[in-house]
Amino acid sequence: MKIVLLGSLPKGDKIRKNWVDWKVDYMNIIQSVIPEATFIHGDTISDNAGAEMVVGHDLAQVKAADICIVDAREKIGAGTAQEIVLAKQFKKPVVIVIPRNSHHRKSNVVFHGVELPEWIHPFLKVSTDYVAESIENAADWIKQYSQKPGDHKIKDISVFEDAINQFNATK
Repeated sequence: MKIVLLGSLPKGDKIRKNWVDWKVDYMNIIQSVIPEATFIHGDTISDNAGAEMVVGHDLAQVKAADICIVDAREKIGAGTAQEIVLAKQFKKPVVIVIPRNSHHRKSNVVFHGVELPEWIHPFLKVSTDYVAESIENAADWIKQYSQKPGDHKIKDISVFEDAINQFNATK
């Protein structure tokens, strides 16, 4: 099983010096549950290769993967968001790690006087197949999926048109 790891990467050598690579923990935890897993990620190309090469590289990895895992413990960037959308175009399962009370997931948040007990960023909730609180939860879901893929409904690009149609139906 080929898994692509999507998430924030440091931009430049100066920032990278003090960076702790989140991908290492993800790979170790997933491999402890799914020993046959192999991993690919966008950190194998440098931005000095040029914009088209970086985008081509990263999207080719999404296309080649069996499953996409997104690290959203902190705020995700533009590239990660677009990779999620393309994963749906390619009909790939997307598992996102968003702990409670983090940037993209809040408890008891109030919008226009209405309290939501659990809020997950709408674009992330709609476009992903499983929202995990931790990489351990994500690894368990992936193991279940790998054993019985037919038991899981995987979203495709139509989720966006469905959302538009649902909105338009309320007008």
